[in-house]
Amino acid sequence: MDTHYSSLSSAVQDFHRARRAAEMERIVGGLTGRPVGLLSYEDVRRKLHAQELAKRQLRDVPLDAIIGSVGRYTDFSRTFLPWQDSDQERWARVQIANEQMEGLPPVELYQIGSAYFVRDGHHRISVARQAEATHIEAYVTEVQTRVPITPDVTVEALVLKNEYVGFLEQTNIDQILPDADFSVTVAGQYQALQEHISVHRYFMGIERERDISYEDAAKNWYETVYLPVVNVIREVGLPKHFPDRTETDLYLWVMDHREELQKTVGWAIDIKKAAADLAQDAENRATPGIAGLGNRVLGALAPNELDAGPPPGKWRETLRDQTILFRDILVPVADTIKGCYALEQALVVAHKETASRLHGLHITSKVTLRKRKHVPALQTAFEARCQEAGIEGQLVIETGNVTQTICDRARWVDLVVLTLAHPPQDQPLSRLSSGFSALVRRCPRPILAVPEKVSPLTRALLAYDGSPKSREALFVSAYIAGCWGLDLTVVTVTDADNSQLPALEEARSYLTSHGITATFLAQYGAAGAAIRRTSAVYESDLIIMGGYGFSPVVEMVLGSTVDQVLRESCCPVLICR
Repeated sequence: MDTHYSSLSSAVQDFHRARRAAEMERIVGGLTGRPVGLLSYEDVRRKLHAQELAKRQLRDVPLDAIIGSVGRYTDFSRTFLPWQDSDQERWARVQIANEQMEGLPPVELYQIGSAYFVRDGHHRISVARQAEATHIEAYVTEVQTRVPITPDVTVEALVLKNEYVGFLEQTNIDQILPDADFSVTVAGQYQALQEHISVHRYFMGIERERDISYEDAAKNWYETVYLPVVNVIREVGLPKHFPDRTETDLYLWVMDHREELQKTVGWAIDIKKAAADLAQDAENRATPGIAGLGNRVLGALAPNELDAGPPPGKWRETLRDQTILFRDILVPVADTIKGCYALEQALVVAHKETASRLHGLHITSKVTLRKRKHVPALQTAFEARCQEAGIEGQLVIETGNVTQTICDRARWVDLVVLTLAHPPQDQPLSRLSSGFSALVRRCPRPILAVPEKVSPLTRALLAYDGSPKSREALFVSAYIAGCWGLDLTVVTVTDADNSQLPALEEARSYLTSHGITATFLAQYGAAGAAIRRTSAVYESDLIIMGGYGFSPVVEMVLGSTVDQVLRESCCPVLICR
């Protein structure tokens, strides 16, 4: 009798310790927002449209995987600590039986996915967890659902699971695409996903002039739209910036972002550029506080002329592929397209590329825009000229600062073609105030500067000195020579001790390895004069070179080879960055 009383007293004390722990767990959960209660089996089953199977099996089940209850989910915490004082006697007797190895029967559980719900045996599970057991013997009845869950599922996640089940029941996409995972983390996304498939089905029907089954449309959408976008998302590194989001989350986000960009910009935006823009925005926001603040302050205070622009090679990160280097071409246009050398030169480039699109841009002030009635005619004339040339093109009207607007728009294209009406002058103050120099320096894409003469682009001259930006020019030259079939001459300007000759050999090695035949020359003297002289001798109708190599302040004082070539060249100059 004394032994039994002692055991019961000890078990009751253990129960009270468990109750105190339960209350502390509830308080901590309230402060942290961490779920501490059991889930209702019936609520989960209803949300997942789950169906019970009659067959049950006896097996050991991990205690951590038991997360809910059929009818007593308000009596125990998620770790099965008791929440009701009225459970004291039963809890204590179960503990005594467990300590005395009296052979307690297996508990009874329902299984949904890898999570379990208690049908019978709550106290046995509670005692087992307090005894630091890891598993418990149970009769398990499996419950089928199209959307399984895991033991870490939350109430909020169940809302999404419920939407997912509805999506699957309406579309049967889990049977059409059994290996695909369309899970999301934000409510309302499945309706958007279903709209994507329905719109794709609609346009497939128009294109093929027949009714398209939902199954065929879903498969085609997955292979031609969804997977290519997901591959781009992986390529630009979006998942590392948003590790808590699924690929379907990011797919919908990128597609929405591109749609918003297209409304803002007024033309089609490549999906990779839209995804890269999100990645860049995330990277900017992740910049450490003081460093990020310093960059923003300097960016706000520094004059445009002193902005060194993006780093070399940054522009190539947004290329979808390198089979067409200049797919989207930006052409700023003045008040008329008559005599617009940039437009005519851009059409030549577009024909060389075979699948390019021209994006015309007319920049004016808001006051001027209200007064001018020629704008619609300008748009019509631009698009008519593109149509006449067999090139896709459209023109948009924008208000604001010319340099800033062109640089902003350039982010969404691959090349900017500009008429070189006012090349940089030779005087230091003129260099500092040159709008064209500021544009070349800040523009995030290569610029083709066109003098008042349109070139057929048949013979190119690459000015190469081994600098990072000239390496970008080397890359572009290899592409142009190989894909456009241009004759290529490479010139390196060196001094008396031939210190630049290794750069010439570097260019030779690179081009040869890519199957490009070229003429290689070493010239002496001032770089600008040597480039101009070589261009004249070899009758080059295109000069390719890297952008500014020094800081704006240094080049304001010393001058720049780029500025000299722009002043004196009679043919277009492609400036790479």
